[in-house]
Amino acid sequence: MPTTYSVIRRPLITEKGLGVKETEGTLVFEVAAKATKTEVKQAVEALFKVKVSAVRTANVAGKERRRGKFAGFRPDWKKAYVRLKSGEKMPDYVNNL
Repeated sequence: MPTTYSVIRRPLITEKGLGVKETEGTLVFEVAAKATKTEVKQAVEALFKVKVSAVRTANVAGKERRRGKFAGFRPDWKKAYVRLKSGEKMPDYVNNL
């Protein structure tokens, strides 16, 4: 069984992520590539002490990055949209933006 912190890597603090947090009650995280929706749900519920209603995941392809004439790719990663049940208090992991 993976631990909470091996499933959830970090919250994604972007304009789109903060927008869905405010309007839809959804949190956005970077998660482990092999994490399942069930593992993500259990990890968020344990970490933030909230109830989760749904989890959507997306695999994101790494972009090409260049340094002069040398080219390489950023690693692929997985994103999870975690929707909280209605009435749940939204956790504050973003301050002073």
